[in-house]
Formats: sequence, structure tokens, C-alpha cells
Amino acid sequence: MLVEARSFGGEREVSDQIFDFQSVADTIEAVTESIAATISKVQPKKATVEFGVEVRVKSGKLTALIVEGEGKGNLKITLEWGG
Repeated sequence: MLVEARSFGGEREVSDQIFDFQSVADTIEAVTESIAATISKVQPKKATVEFGVEVRVKSGKLTALIVEGEGKGNLKITLEWGG
């Protein structure tokens, strides 16, 4: 998993809450399990998957936007059968 972050100066308080990343991790796990099952069925010689999801805070909880079908997310799948 690749996580990108940008720093805009020193440390500062941005929230009075500690967010649980587990729901985001669960979403990523569910999507990757589904993709893996499909790839297993079609049996390519090589498979490459790039997965991107935007995360936001909703009702005080982190939410992976792909769950709600809004925001930005991307999925790039390349399958190869030839040699």
C-alpha cells in the first residue's frame, strides 16, 4: 500500500479526535479480495493492479469514498496472457 502525504509547515493541531483507519483498511481488503477472485478465474499469465481511493471524515469517522460511490477513486487493472 502506498500512502502519500504532504507537509505544509510544522506540527499543528488539526483535530481533537483520533481516527480509526480500520474501516478504510476493511474496504481496501474487500476490494482486493474481489479483484483477486476475478483474476484467479480468468488466469492471466501476469496481472497488475493499481488501486486508489480518497479518504474523508464523515460523521466523525474515516470513510473510504469508494464505498459510497462518490469522490475520487481509481482502479487500473492490466491482464496479460501472451508470452
